[in-house]
Amino acid sequence: MAHEIDEPAEVAEEPHPPLDPETRARRDAALKLVRKYGDPVLRSRALEIDRFDDALREEVRRMGQLMHDSLGIGLAATQVGVMHRVLVYRVEPGAAIAALVNPVIEWASDDKEGMEEGCLSLPGVLVGVDRPIHVRVSARDEHGEEILVEASGLEARVIQHEIDHLDGVLILDRTARDERKQAMRVLRETAPSVLGSAAA
Repeated sequence: MAHEIDEPAEVAEEPHPPLDPETRARRDAALKLVRKYGDPVLRSRALEIDRFDDALREEVRRMGQLMHDSLGIGLAATQVGVMHRVLVYRVEPGAAIAALVNPVIEWASDDKEGMEEGCLSLPGVLVGVDRPIHVRVSARDEHGEEILVEASGLEARVIQHEIDHLDGVLILDRTARDERKQAMRVLRETAPSVLGSAAA
């Protein structure tokens, strides 16, 4: 969803003030590490984790730092080219970064809400997406401990957005046809070399 700066960050809500040069440089460097639309990894289903070791905890730490530096509020492992069912997110500024390993949506409300979403992997794109307002998600943390998250509103939306990534699903797949066509035009104009022959 979309922190609006120059381009949307992963699922956000309020516009940022102008960035100072150091923050902008850090963000630009972080965004270069995020896979962009057209990369086949974004259409691949991630694999479940069965080893909760130091390597996994370092992966989560790196993902959290990358999300922070890119001014996003959610990031899935597939967006950095790692085929693990791992996501990180932080909805409230200054809160601890949460990690969900092998997340499963156990329940979602019938009540849905539409909201514009952006994505670090789709620079410059904002599209409307309807999602359940409330979800219950089971997962493990980076230490292997079982956790249950009951989320509403923006937190629920961010989690659903990132789980979609782990399943190879993008916001383009969840928006109206006309919005998808407009998004594809934006992607062609901003990153034609990345898009190549990607289908509209």
